[in-house]
Amino acid sequence: MVVRELFFAIAAAFLIAVIVAPLFIPVLRRLKFGQTIREEGPQGHQKKAGTPTMGGIIILLAFTITVLQFAEKTPEIFLLLFITLGYGLIGFLDDFIKISLKRNLGLTAKQKLLGQLIIGAVFYYGYIKSGYDTVISIPLIDWHLDLGWFYFPLVMLMMLYFSNAVNLTDGLDGLLAGTGAIAFSAYAVIAWMLSQMDIAIFSAAVVGAVLGFLVYNAHPARVFMGDTGSLALGGALIGIALLTKTEILVILIGGVFVMEALSVIIQVISFKTRKKRVFRMSPLHHHYELGGWSEWRVVVTFWVAGLICAGLGVYIGVLN
Repeated sequence: MVVRELFFAIAAAFLIAVIVAPLFIPVLRRLKFGQTIREEGPQGHQKKAGTPTMGGIIILLAFTITVLQFAEKTPEIFLLLFITLGYGLIGFLDDFIKISLKRNLGLTAKQKLLGQLIIGAVFYYGYIKSGYDTVISIPLIDWHLDLGWFYFPLVMLMMLYFSNAVNLTDGLDGLLAGTGAIAFSAYAVIAWMLSQMDIAIFSAAVVGAVLGFLVYNAHPARVFMGDTGSLALGGALIGIALLTKTEILVILIGGVFVMEALSVIIQVISFKTRKKRVFRMSPLHHHYELGGWSEWRVVVTFWVAGLICAGLGVYIGVLN
């Protein structure tokens, strides 16, 4: 019965996304909500200019309807909806400003940071009020550490890192949709094994929504999710990690996202201190593109890497 509910959630969200997308994409075209491609990016991406963006709305709509239909209305569900839709709102504002001003930069870094911190702080308040503790568990060893008030800045740092890491991964057709589906599938399994069925259904709904979106986002993409979708997925990922008490394990499950963000950090530090670049271009997927890999080859390779990370995460978190 439980497994059937998870499959129903995946199927429902998938069908909603597949049905809504062809109705919504023409609206984005009529509104001229097209993607602006940064000039310093790979030249092959310039042909993608004008492709409808803000498709993340499709994902948010599909999984929200599914969650409200299939999941029990627990505090965890409302917390996850809050952080996901809250981060999605920040992404929406960022996308809208980019489109309205016809430039590749939307909200300022400070504005985006402030919004993420406010939503994160409200989530944390609800998290503590719901009875969750400040203990972190180290995988593979039976060691638990109560961070006390240090847990709050750790949570804020993780929220900022992972929401932006997921956002940075959204740079190639189907890359984030595929790796996102894999990571959330892992969490659907973990939450199910931990008997947190509301979180399992939430994760399954996200899987279905991003897979439905992938039908239209796979190369050559007919729509991009934009920051509306990528920031929302980042918020959902870290929210699930906190509620399943897998704060450390999410680093492995979201290994592709971690490496994408890390490549940007390394590149910036190296260039500012040594005036040299470690990668041809960051985030990491562009490094391989400029190395001669086709876009599809990069995407599939990253999907495989994400699958390995997710599989190891499930094994360590549940089966070991």
